[in-house]
Amino acid sequence: MSLALDTLAAPMFLRGLNSLAGLVDKAVESGLDEAALMEARLAPDMRPFPDQIRMAAFSARSCIGRLTGQEWPKTDDSEATLAELKATIALSIAFIEAADAAAFEGGETRRIELRFPGVALDFEGAGYLTSFALPNFYFHLSMAYAILRQAGVALGKRDFLGQLELV
Repeated sequence: MSLALDTLAAPMFLRGLNSLAGLVDKAVESGLDEAALMEARLAPDMRPFPDQIRMAAFSARSCIGRLTGQEWPKTDDSEATLAELKATIALSIAFIEAADAAAFEGGETRRIELRFPGVALDFEGAGYLTSFALPNFYFHLSMAYAILRQAGVALGKRDFLGQLELV
């Protein structure tokens, strides 16, 4: 069985990014102190709320870029407001929506190399998507959701799940 990356990766990231945009909208509507929210985290050794948004958005667009062999839009990670974070999400959505299905051809076996301090990860595209990119994306989406819940934003499970596709 082959893995159809264009029909798996892009829709999953788009659904999650749209949910993330909805979470930010609910944070704006809540009237919380935005400066305090920019410092909010679940634990002292955890990255704050803006980093969770940045890493989710980056994970999505960089995965699509890597799977299609294309450069993805970069940001300087200096977003300091909810509006700026929402723009980063929108940048990722636009990039993924513009990805041509044909560009995914061969992506399931494309070599993906990630280098972090002290760690080297080498994948084929399908393994990268399923064992690293999607779990990493959903981790950061979950953390953003949890931070907002902890801060008092009225969110429920449907806010996290986003638009369901009922067939």
